[in-house]
Amino acid sequence: MIDWQASISILQAQGVLVYLLRGVVFTLVISVCAVLVSLCIGAVLALVRNYCTGRTRVLKWLSTAYIELFRNTPLLFWIFICLVFCPVPQFLAHRMLGLTSVEVRILFRAFVALVLFESSIMAEIVRGGLNSVAPGQFEAGHSQGFSTVQIMRYIVLPQAFRAVVPTLLSQVISTIKDSSYLANVAVIELMSRVRQILATSNVYNGAGTQLVSDVFVLFGLAFVIYFVLNFALSCVVRSIQKRKPRQAARPAAARS
Repeated sequence: MIDWQASISILQAQGVLVYLLRGVVFTLVISVCAVLVSLCIGAVLALVRNYCTGRTRVLKWLSTAYIELFRNTPLLFWIFICLVFCPVPQFLAHRMLGLTSVEVRILFRAFVALVLFESSIMAEIVRGGLNSVAPGQFEAGHSQGFSTVQIMRYIVLPQAFRAVVPTLLSQVISTIKDSSYLANVAVIELMSRVRQILATSNVYNGAGTQLVSDVFVLFGLAFVIYFVLNFALSCVVRSIQKRKPRQAARPAAARS
């Protein structure tokens, strides 16, 4: 049965939009935190995979195994694995952010799964940036008296990250979309909240029963929110990509 007016009235019910907007906030917070933590872990993995040789070669093998294992397996698999086996720190076993202790534990485990998965992808992105830095940069740094750590910190890593900014932002978009998988373990992000409201839509639509149009309205709203967020980030990525060729052309014009 389709009754658009009754389904749209769900969004006008007291607290529904606020509940969904809180889901948007949780989605953004989870995604941003996952990207930042994954970027840090991914950078370490990329450095180890690229530059550990000799006696530390075993670290390179472990890094490669980690990257290939998580990058070539589905995120949903690791969400369920972490949900069962991931330990939760004691300080997280309490209510916080308006969530029950059970929800906090589930959120932490789902977040760990997201970080494990995304860090393997971030590692390959950063490694691509490292490979774009000319080997002569190391020689130039050593000739100026820099140590290897200083060369990596002040010369190589800034250039590598600058080269992969558009790709990193594209991965942020993917992470926001990937966070919807967390709805499968009843985490409080946007898609989970949409499903919870849909399960009780008969209470809000005034029809006394669930309507087909409820699905279109609620999931349509989720579609619009995801599209607006990701399209805005896509526009930022495109503007950065357009700006980079111009910036590269200026030094060339100055040399000529």
